[in-house]
Amino acid sequence: MKIAIVGLGLIGGSIAMALKKYTDHYVIGINRTKSTLEKALEAGAIDEIGDEASVAQADIIVLGLYPALAVEFIRRNKDLIKKGAIVTDTSGIKSAVCPALDKLAKENGFVFIGSHPMAGKETNGFASADADLFRGASFIVVPGDAPYESVQKLCRLAIKIGFSGVRMTTPEEHDRMIAYTSQLPHVLACAYVLSPQCPNHKGFSAGSYRDVSRVAKINAELWSELFIENKEPLIAEIDTLIENLNLIKNGVRDENTDKLIATLSKSRRIKEQLDE
Repeated sequence: MKIAIVGLGLIGGSIAMALKKYTDHYVIGINRTKSTLEKALEAGAIDEIGDEASVAQADIIVLGLYPALAVEFIRRNKDLIKKGAIVTDTSGIKSAVCPALDKLAKENGFVFIGSHPMAGKETNGFASADADLFRGASFIVVPGDAPYESVQKLCRLAIKIGFSGVRMTTPEEHDRMIAYTSQLPHVLACAYVLSPQCPNHKGFSAGSYRDVSRVAKINAELWSELFIENKEPLIAEIDTLIENLNLIKNGVRDENTDKLIATLSKSRRIKEQLDE
């Protein structure tokens, strides 16, 4: 197959590398920055430097773009895409992407399947791409009304490049769960390092500091878009977090040992049950 990767950042670049390492598919790279394409070609991550017109050749088009840019790219090039070709995005939100791309797919005869590779790093760009980034990771699929055969084709490809399993979901469930499992930890990490104590942590910190602060190395432009596009589920999770922080805060403030022990013990039980 010919597979076009649009956007050779961390995720798009890693998908390209994984395809070249684990499959014999022909990979076309499409990227705004020419120097990135040249590096990808030199590294063997792609077989060909393409442009937007190259989507006409592709059997599968992978959009490694910010959500709004992914929709705009397909809207701009919808007439070039082959009938029956699969288009998939890799963005971290789905309600702001899937309805628009579903509609374009139905109107223009291609197949759209939303997807979200649950993998990443603290660093960004093609320089951080890794053929083994997806080893053992979950591949989330939002199939919508896509034909079963096309969904299975994409899922088989995901397994070939290293994903350990596939989770099917809807845009709404995806965004609700990602608000909790991905976006809220980034919010927490950023809020945590904004403390005036953070610059003085050296010599006083160990694993706990590293665990909580790790994802504060954030791509501010991307995550701002993801947060705002998913604002209702994310705000609900932030409100729940604030409520739980206040439970602990009030227990400490009131020196209510019983209440504090009950709250902390409940947290431990939940985590232990989930780890079993």
